Amino acid sequence: MSSNRRNFLRQLAVGSGALAAGIPAFASATLAPSDRELERALEQSNKQQRFNMSGYAAPKIDKVRIGFIGQGMRGPGAVQRMSFIDGVEIVAICDLLPERATKSNKIVTKSGRPAAKEYSGENGWKEMIGKEKLDLVYITTPWHLHTIMALYAMEHGCHAASEVPIALTLDDCWKLVETSERTKKHCMMLENCCYDFFELLTLNMARQGLFGELVHAEGAYIHNLLDLNFSKNGYQNMWRLRQNASHNGNLYPTHGLGPIAQCMNINRGDKMDYLVSMSSNDFLMGVTAKEKAAQDPFFNEFVGKPYRGDMNTTTIRTNKGKTLMIQHDVTSPRPYSRIHLVSGTKGVASKWPSPERIAFGHEWIKDEELKKLYEQYTPEIVKRVGEIAKKVGGHGGMDFMMDWRLIDCLRNGLPLDQNVYDAAAWSCIVPLSEKSVSKRSTSVDIPDFTRGAWKTNAPVELTLKGGGTTGVIGVENKGESKQLNVH
Repeated sequence: MSSNRRNFLRQLAVGSGALAAGIPAFASATLAPSDRELERALEQSNKQQRFNMSGYAAPKIDKVRIGFIGQGMRGPGAVQRMSFIDGVEIVAICDLLPERATKSNKIVTKSGRPAAKEYSGENGWKEMIGKEKLDLVYITTPWHLHTIMALYAMEHGCHAASEVPIALTLDDCWKLVETSERTKKHCMMLENCCYDFFELLTLNMARQGLFGELVHAEGAYIHNLLDLNFSKNGYQNMWRLRQNASHNGNLYPTHGLGPIAQCMNINRGDKMDYLVSMSSNDFLMGVTAKEKAAQDPFFNEFVGKPYRGDMNTTTIRTNKGKTLMIQHDVTSPRPYSRIHLVSGTKGVASKWPSPERIAFGHEWIKDEELKKLYEQYTPEIVKRVGEIAKKVGGHGGMDFMMDWRLIDCLRNGLPLDQNVYDAAAWSCIVPLSEKSVSKRSTSVDIPDFTRGAWKTNAPVELTLKGGGTTGVIGVENKGESKQLNVH
């Protein structure tokens, strides 16, 4: 790293107010831990890539043996969806609480499959990975456990698929990248929103040039989870509330970011260069904690915490001069929205709040024209399993399409739609947004987890070339699934 670059990073740690006052840059040894972590992360970007996992096709797996970790909010739905996919063997299920593993195992046997081996306890997941011959470890645990479990899976010869975000620190992002490259095991973050129907439509339209050169995109996670976060029957040990009480930034960026990052070919022709992030004050969580504590002493420990701002807005500039805007608000009484907007030199697409809209000028096109676009530009995966996915369920079907595509790629030896670089780049917005907020919205550089390979990496494959052979079983007469699917 050049001396100019190092000085810049040290100045960043001081903040713009200190710079204006003429305070000199200080030695790296005196940097705050988060500043040293950022400096390390950016230095890592300049090292040589060990092996490029973008476009990597692992050896074919005829029958994918899966072990599931975490059967709280998201786990049972994942087990249920996988039970409908041919070429899958549900080998083992693990949860901290044994009764949860047993409950999910009933889903397995009800589908006509042999019962899975059950594991539980603090280290049950390690025992499961060590004892069972697994091809894929599917992780649906609290956020802070995602990285350590994915790393352990890859180190023990398994592909890893984790719920979002897959990492909460820059160091962990790099650990995932380097372990995936060294072991040549896939590390996929399970960003299901990339498989929603309108998002897939706009991705294909963008790829075909209908919007011209994309200039700007927006995404969000606006979802009122205030009551759920304060529910004693919600997240185990109130883990999500604790995250909201200890970090101020965009805590959950990937649902909005993932689909638009794919549209803009992030890590595959362009990269995110830097971001600026700003949070409002907290106007709801602190008040709610006080109100709850007045009625129940259980909530006393949550009073007076520095809760993250209700609304966080993060803007990102790419290497090619394009912009992205990502928002996070899980407390305001607003309708659910992921925004999903892509804007180019020839047109724009928008959804969330509904309805789905597309324009190639000053007015949105009519419903009849939108229908024709669906007919012409719906990707193959939707044509292949879209209607089946709606029957299986999981956020309207996008969860099932994600799982089916993952298994089909593994069985046919195809590169995954989302690789470890996407997992790291999308997840790193969590710590980077927090750093920017803490520095009065100073711009913060974003590491290049591809180490330059973004310049030549191929875009996400939108055909089923070489695959599409995985069957779906037991769905013919099934209605919409009712399993719990809270993120």
